[in-house]
Amino acid sequence: MASKRIYEVAKQYNISSNALVQMLRDLDHTVKSHMSIMDEKMVLDVNMRFEQEKLAAREEQDRKRKMAASETKPKPKTVKEGPGRARPKAEAGKPARKDGAPATQAVKGDGDVRGRRRRSKKKKKAKVDQKEVEASVRRTIAQMDSTRTRRRRRRGDREEGEADDEALSVIRVPEFISAGELAEHLSVSPTEIVSKCLQLGLMITINQRLDMDTLMTVASEFGFEIEEQSEYGLEYIEEDEEEEDEGVLVSRPPVVTIMGHVDHGKTSLLDYIRKSNVIAGEAGGITQHIGAYEVDLESGQITFLDTPGHEAFSAMRARGTQVTDIVILVVAADEEVMPQTIEAIDHAKAAEVPIIIALNKMDLETARPDRIKEQLSQRGLLVEDWGGDVIACEVSALTGAGVDHILEMVLLQSEMLDLKANPARRAQGVVVEAELDRGRGTLATVLIQQGTLRVGDAFVAGQFSGRVRALLNERGARIGDAGPSVPVQIMGFSGMPQVGDSFAVVESESLAREIGNRRRQMRREHEFRQARPITLEDIYDQIKEGEIQELPVIVKGDVGGSVEALSDSLLRLENDEVKIRIIHTGIGAINESDVLLATASNAIIIGFHVRPNAQARALAEREKVDIRLYDIIYRVIQDVTDALEGMLKPDIEEQVVGVVEVREIFRAPRVGTIAGCYVQSGNVTRNANIRLIRDGIVVYESTVGSLRRFKEDVREVQTGFECGLTVDGFQDIKQDDTIEVYETREVARQLQTR
Repeated sequence: MASKRIYEVAKQYNISSNALVQMLRDLDHTVKSHMSIMDEKMVLDVNMRFEQEKLAAREEQDRKRKMAASETKPKPKTVKEGPGRARPKAEAGKPARKDGAPATQAVKGDGDVRGRRRRSKKKKKAKVDQKEVEASVRRTIAQMDSTRTRRRRRRGDREEGEADDEALSVIRVPEFISAGELAEHLSVSPTEIVSKCLQLGLMITINQRLDMDTLMTVASEFGFEIEEQSEYGLEYIEEDEEEEDEGVLVSRPPVVTIMGHVDHGKTSLLDYIRKSNVIAGEAGGITQHIGAYEVDLESGQITFLDTPGHEAFSAMRARGTQVTDIVILVVAADEEVMPQTIEAIDHAKAAEVPIIIALNKMDLETARPDRIKEQLSQRGLLVEDWGGDVIACEVSALTGAGVDHILEMVLLQSEMLDLKANPARRAQGVVVEAELDRGRGTLATVLIQQGTLRVGDAFVAGQFSGRVRALLNERGARIGDAGPSVPVQIMGFSGMPQVGDSFAVVESESLAREIGNRRRQMRREHEFRQARPITLEDIYDQIKEGEIQELPVIVKGDVGGSVEALSDSLLRLENDEVKIRIIHTGIGAINESDVLLATASNAIIIGFHVRPNAQARALAEREKVDIRLYDIIYRVIQDVTDALEGMLKPDIEEQVVGVVEVREIFRAPRVGTIAGCYVQSGNVTRNANIRLIRDGIVVYESTVGSLRRFKEDVREVQTGFECGLTVDGFQDIKQDDTIEVYETREVARQLQTR
């Protein structure tokens, strides 16, 4: 039989994909997601489960109909009024409805029943509803039977209105959207989404992407139902897929991602493995571009993904692609488990990817691996030496000690995972890097996951399509084809794909163009729906949030991975007072359109490994547009952080500069009350800010009106001297009052992100 995906079978049974995945797992079938293929045994088991549920639901409905009929038979005798006498008899003898609902449910909507008849119905309603709650799932499954008819034609106007309201509460969103995007769909503020997740025990940020289970849970709290929006064209891409026989599957190399904190030695370890100087060409010793490299070893092959952090890893998961098979977590043994290390652990656990720990810098005398193992155990990673199941290897990327051992562990882990793929089918993969080359046009690095890619194949990737004009390996040499787990650079794209877009070969180039055009159209429609017209409520919210200042930014880079990583890092810098608004991102040199957009939106332009052309530079000088050019991502973060700190309102600090004791009170015409004072500490100056304190309570705050000493106006009186002064706007000065002299100063604040 033709193989089907889980989401396709779920549509046939009119249930959610998550519900079917859970049912298959309950039936002891191993499935990963809604895209898994169901074999014949899975389909038979699901059909058997539904038939059992339907049979049980029918028996329950028959029992309830008999009970309802026995309860409604004697009721017409108790009705005395004429209009209600014949009607209950007819309804009591009415047969059960075709959809399996008991006869008592048909009586509930009667608006002409009066008196004791209505009161008796209320009593029975509570009784029947209690039983319906217990069998609600079975009744729902029974109503899916195709031999039964729906009751929609017989519903009243009120029920039709409720159905319309229910339809309006369903929103269609793709999986792994951010909390901020979910807030836009639900028409609520992102703060409400975050606070609701906190109530549910989820610690999230506004820019954090959520899986489908979390999206459905949060949306249900706001009265909405989530329907997953699948990518257009999947049916064309997968329509020719057949159930793969074990005989055609071959072993494939594992795909390994090296993750860890900054300067813990990720690129140094990969450099030693590749036996090439990767670090020399990277500014600041930090990996800038996303790349995929294939390493040949004596015992097998390994494909490494080199990432500029964890943003690309999460971005690929955010688009529903599972790229990595194994994660090597690099931790410096002479330091501690850092925040980015914890973030890498969370990403790997969320993707359900096995972790191999590499304790780096073991050649240093300050290395303390036991402390690292203890800190990792607190994060749920218990190494094998301590009785756990996590592999930990002590290595030195500088001397190469232990590197061979960790590679053996990677190959051993891949054998346990039994990684296989079919090289005889059409190629499918994921985009891991995209860049614009001046001589060759759009170049995208694609990691092939299934099938074999050949020159001349028509493909679609995200919103763009094309035909393979050339295949290049990591060294720039042309190759004829690429099999599973092989990274390859592809020429022939019609546009710039995004990192994480799915790549698939289709039957013809015309079909690829059709899918790409349709996806771009759906994308434009989605953006148009998001750009809704402003309402009075929006204006009111903007007035309330008027204290929030924005820094508009345009980000341009040389490759898609760096642009996405930089954008995600910048968005994390916002707090309740200032925030970053990225109005445009792009790949390639800074051009005139970027400068014009920055002029219209009063934005700054950040160029990462790119430069503006002559026309754009001249236009920027005329329009006074600030263009910042960088080579290292952390310098961008630091400069933008400094800019945001400058937008923050400074803190006002008070410093007491003097304490004055009032010893005598004098009255003078046209002057008022004069306080004869003694300066106990510090000094007092004319027009200084003062605070009048009586019995430890602040009575009045003002400034010094006049300051005299021996009938002469003075500017300042030091400690240990006497003086006379007046207080602006206050005459009720008494003996033994204390005057506190203070001054205020503005202190620059540090940016505290969420």
